[in-house]
Amino acid sequence: MPVAVITGASKGLGRALAEALAGRGWDLVVDARTPEVLAGTAAALESHGTRVAALPGDVTDAGHRAELVAAARRLGGVDLLVSNASALGAEPLVRLEALSAEGLRRALEVNVVAALGLVREALPLLRSAPAGAVITVSSDAAVEAYETWGGYGASKAALDHLAAVLAVEEPGLRVWAVDPGDMATDLYAAAVPDDDGPRPDPAAVVPALLRLLDERPASGRHTAPALLEGRR
Repeated sequence: MPVAVITGASKGLGRALAEALAGRGWDLVVDARTPEVLAGTAAALESHGTRVAALPGDVTDAGHRAELVAAARRLGGVDLLVSNASALGAEPLVRLEALSAEGLRRALEVNVVAALGLVREALPLLRSAPAGAVITVSSDAAVEAYETWGGYGASKAALDHLAAVLAVEEPGLRVWAVDPGDMATDLYAAAVPDDDGPRPDPAAVVPALLRLLDERPASGRHTAPALLEGRR
């Protein structure tokens, strides 16, 4: 069975994608920082009959990243690596004049440095997979200037460029940066707690990611709305 490593998979988009892949028979390595929530997610995934390695930890920890890849190796390799774990830099978001250096560093460490570290750890297995692929979860804040989203958006813009360069350097892989669009997630609630407007459930975005896996378009940046529109 193919094996996926998904970070930040205890809830939100990470969990929704993991559940969809489990339903397709994929084996999974998932992580999150809250052990209790991750354990509940793992139990739900295992109900599909899939093998699940659930490892609580922080993706900024090199040792934790090595454990994720080691767990995938025991399951058979890495066919898909999804960098979904994200940090805002400030909760709630603040204007750049109020953004601390520590907050910006945290966003960059989680969203960029850790993502590259995990790719580097997994590259040998990805290269040997029949159809190795990397998905980095981006944001419209990476390409649009929204007030208070500067630090987070800068980190996602850096992640987009990292993914683009990885695609050039690793032509045997598919590397997709995906902007999922608006979603009802804890991350968004922490970013803008006063905005209680309706937003799509993360599960509504999953068909866009599955389309990438099914059709394997060229590496590049995609938006979920465009991928979903193409399926109609």
